[in-house]
This record gives sequence, structure tokens and C-alpha cells, in this order.
Amino acid sequence: MKVMRGVYNVTDEVFSKEIITNKYLSGSGIEIGALCNPLLVPQDAKVLYVDRLSIEGLREHYPELNDMELVKVDIIDDGERLEMIGNTTQDFVIANHFIEHCANPILTVSNMLRVLKKNGILFISLPDKRQCFDVDRPETTFEHLMRDYEEGPDWSRKAHFEEWSRLVNKVSGEREVKENVARLMEMDYSIHYHVFTPDTMLEFFSKIKDVLHYPFEYELFYKNGAEVIIVLKRI
Repeated sequence: MKVMRGVYNVTDEVFSKEIITNKYLSGSGIEIGALCNPLLVPQDAKVLYVDRLSIEGLREHYPELNDMELVKVDIIDDGERLEMIGNTTQDFVIANHFIEHCANPILTVSNMLRVLKKNGILFISLPDKRQCFDVDRPETTFEHLMRDYEEGPDWSRKAHFEEWSRLVNKVSGEREVKENVARLMEMDYSIHYHVFTPDTMLEFFSKIKDVLHYPFEYELFYKNGAEVIIVLKRI
């Protein structure tokens, strides 16, 4: 297992998420889309939970979670836009398995950085598509993500649901696929719109930093089993 600061390998020590959060998260911040699996943070860190629906709405939308305890939703907001969160107000933002659910990840990261204070921490974890149910899906290219950002994501939305229906839900038959897509889109179900490997994750963050000049520096890029943990500092 490798730990990286920026793109430089610094140690072979295996870290846990708890060790990483204890090092980087302090003060007051938000976690987006925690549902039943909030990130464990240090005792002195204060977290408000952001989601697009109330707990009642989330239970209706995700009946598969009805037997699980959901975190209290403190702020109802679109996690991609964070319109209820003021600029430079947060010590940290947690996006734990959230960005893959975003239709417009470049805009999402921009808004996460916007609400962070100077030197604030953006904690991100993303699944490696090779090690989850996205394994059969093609990697999302940066060109695709840029088009989602520049034109808005509506142009690609239906295609993402079709890919999900065929390659994740394993629906066969054109009629069945069409019905499944229509049902999921009507629900606005939170699929994985985009899928990444560690290489394409690093490309994504490198390009939004170097090409779009997003104001962050790398603190950590770490392959943690089936996920990658990325820690960025707002500058």
C-alpha cells in the first residue's frame, strides 16, 4: 500500500481512515450525503450533515435503507451546489463516496472549495471502479467531465442511466432497459454517474488544479483497499 503527498510516494505504512481523519480534520465542517455511513471524525471536530432530502424523504427515496439508522440531516441542500453554505465558512468538507454520485463533479469540487476557509481541508474518498459493481463500466474521461461542466450535465444524463441499467443492474432486453431507465430517472435516483480508477482520479484533480486553476494543494492521495482517499487543502 502506498501513501502519496501530491504525486510523490513517501511511505509504505498502511493507514486507516481513522488515522487520516485524526490528522486532517478539526474545527467545524460539513459532510455531504452521509446517509447511514457517516465518516468517523475526531471527538473535537463538529460536523453538520448535508443532504438533498430530509430523513423522511431519504427513507422514502431509498427504501433499501429503512432498516438502517440514518444520520440527522442538519442542512437540506444540493450537495453539488451548497447554496445554503456561506463562502469561506468551513474548516473541512467531507465527501465520502459522494463525488461519483454527482452529475457535475467539476462544479461540485469548485463549490466545496468555495465554502472552505483558507487552509481548510477537503476530504474525499472515491471507489475504484475495478473493485466494485462498476467494474464493467468504461472509465469517465476528463473530456466528458469538462463537457458536463461547460454545457451542464443534462446532455449525458440519460446515457448514464442506460449504462447503469445495462452494466450494473444487468437489465437485458431493450424494453426492460427503457422501463428501468424511465423509472430511475423519474425517481432522480442517485446512481454513480461517473466512474474512476486511481489514474483517472489523479488526472481529474491534476487538471482542475493546473488547467482550471482550482485553489488547492495535495495533502494525501492514498489507495485504501477498494477506494482512494484524497485530501486537499484550500489555498
